[in-house]
Amino acid sequence: MKHKAKQAGLNWQIDSAGTNGYHVGEAPHHLSQKVARLNGIDICEQRARKFVKEDFDRYDKIYAMADDVIDDIRRIAKDKYDPSKVDLFMNELYPGKDLSVPDPWYGPEPGYHEVYKMINETCDAIIRKYNPPVPLKG
Repeated sequence: MKHKAKQAGLNWQIDSAGTNGYHVGEAPHHLSQKVARLNGIDICEQRARKFVKEDFDRYDKIYAMADDVIDDIRRIAKDKYDPSKVDLFMNELYPGKDLSVPDPWYGPEPGYHEVYKMINETCDAIIRKYNPPVPLKG
């Protein structure tokens, strides 16, 4: 998303966070890095961080990759939880379908390519939604 927003000339603040602390401080999985690199994106400097309730103060929109993550976000945020800011990521591409992005972590490389494709298409939908093209005057 950062890569696409920058390409579109958008000054968006974009971050990623998990709801568990398993990988805090670690770089993305080596296959995630490889697939991103094959698509012209370098994510090797990214580091995992844990979602915190203050993220509701920092961000206008918070996407969850799976519906159980929304439950975790609600639990972590407590009184700061704002359901109007939270949605499943894939709902931007398939509104109302409530689809989850599969976690390829334990699978082989092809799963990472499939997840990249899903994320890539959804990021394009988000750019179109929040930054629609300006019609040319003629």
